[in-house]
Amino acid sequence: MAATRRLQKELGDIRASAMKNFINLQVDESNILTWQGLILPDNPPYNKGAFRIEINFPAEYPFKPPRIIFKTKIYHPNVDEKGQVCLAIISPEYWKPATRTEQVVQALIALVNDPEPDHPLRANIAEEFVMDRKKFLKNAEEFTKKHAEKRRESSSSNE
Repeated sequence: MAATRRLQKELGDIRASAMKNFINLQVDESNILTWQGLILPDNPPYNKGAFRIEINFPAEYPFKPPRIIFKTKIYHPNVDEKGQVCLAIISPEYWKPATRTEQVVQALIALVNDPEPDHPLRANIAEEFVMDRKKFLKNAEEFTKKHAEKRRESSSSNE
């Protein structure tokens, strides 16, 4: 199965790279198609917490893109209430088999750091982001404090 070989290599590469914004990567060795980890955004208001994500790879990977689900609730215009994310790099029309999981995670972190209100999954939050940034930041920070996991800076790398 090509997906398994490719994912084992990518998993090794990510663990070796010690990405500071993606930690506690957990993969059930019996099912390499599902990964979980914590992303640590850099920018306020999301830098006050850690967000658990799950990456689900289809059996046809890398010919079909992975799906990312936020397991931690997040107040963000590009993430819906179910945790689904609008991320161009993994949309079927932009996906390229050469795209690596590390690039997907970096694109996700960039999106969390800098929301794209022009492509929202939650129009009300996108509107607030554009029209009243101060209110958005206050709401997102309170939501982050309430729902996000506590941050332990990346002393524990990807083990």
